[in-house]
Amino acid sequence: MRTALVTGSSGFIGFSITRRLLDDGFKVIGLDCMSDYYSASLKERRQSILLKHPNFRVITQKVETPGVLLDIFHTERPEIVIHLAAQAGVRYSMENPRAYLESNICGTFELLEAARTYPPQHLLLASSSSIYGANITMPYKETDKADHQVSFYAASKKATENIAHSYAHLFNIPTTIFRFFTVYGPWGRPDMAIYKFTKAIFEGRPIDVYNHGNMMRDFTFVNDLVQAVCLLIDTVPQIAKGIGAIDGDTLSPVAPYRVVNIGNSKAVQLTEFINAIENATGKTAVRNLMAMQSGDVTNTWSDVTLLEALTDYSPKTDIQDGVNAFVSWYKTYYLEK
Repeated sequence: MRTALVTGSSGFIGFSITRRLLDDGFKVIGLDCMSDYYSASLKERRQSILLKHPNFRVITQKVETPGVLLDIFHTERPEIVIHLAAQAGVRYSMENPRAYLESNICGTFELLEAARTYPPQHLLLASSSSIYGANITMPYKETDKADHQVSFYAASKKATENIAHSYAHLFNIPTTIFRFFTVYGPWGRPDMAIYKFTKAIFEGRPIDVYNHGNMMRDFTFVNDLVQAVCLLIDTVPQIAKGIGAIDGDTLSPVAPYRVVNIGNSKAVQLTEFINAIENATGKTAVRNLMAMQSGDVTNTWSDVTLLEALTDYSPKTDIQDGVNAFVSWYKTYYLEK
């Protein structure tokens, strides 16, 4: 039985990945501070489900607390580390940037220091499509230059990519960075668009539609993302040798380090996404059309050619099917108690 450490294990994506790892026979150590960024009750419910499994235990601490991760690595010696703990949310990063500095950058530093001392077989770190920032050429490829982030959240995630590369190089830590694209699905966060739209529609309140709906997102269903991450666990990067490399690979020439997009490889108009929620709820949304918000980007769209080449898999869940699954969960969790 291999041991995996999952930081942010009670979060939306962390919970989903941890559940899958347990089903796949891993022993999982979770780390989560149960932050108050959104209601703790949802995190507590996720965590209670995980704690029913005999091969799961959780440590309630902040990733950025000095020594916490070092102690976990020393005690558990995880072979696989999946780092998901982070302060999320583009808009909140304008209100409280320090939270992003501490959790995203300092937290990742603490993780890398622990991995330097007790190297895992594979270190996998979550990044974001927001790092592509002001790029206008789409679909986004991992090899695209990404130097113009437009939010502090995005800048903090790009910083963790760069720091992780330096550690991979200096200490030979096999590291995969995955860039997520607008993940949605059951157990999602209350600050996410699908959650806010669904809640408002059921309550008969207007929904705020930014940039008058002229936005496109690469909506990625959570189960697809989980499958991709799990397939990447045993796809351990090596230093690029220049021979037999996959076309478009992102292997570093000086480190066992790779960056991989995980998206649905389809850009969906925001209005189409809202239509799918209306179809799933059987209700019509009242749309409050608003201007673009600072720090946001107009469009995202992933190229997942590399993911497919590495794993023979690419996310394909249809947007209506994914939205139906979320709304079904929402109704069960909130409306049918």
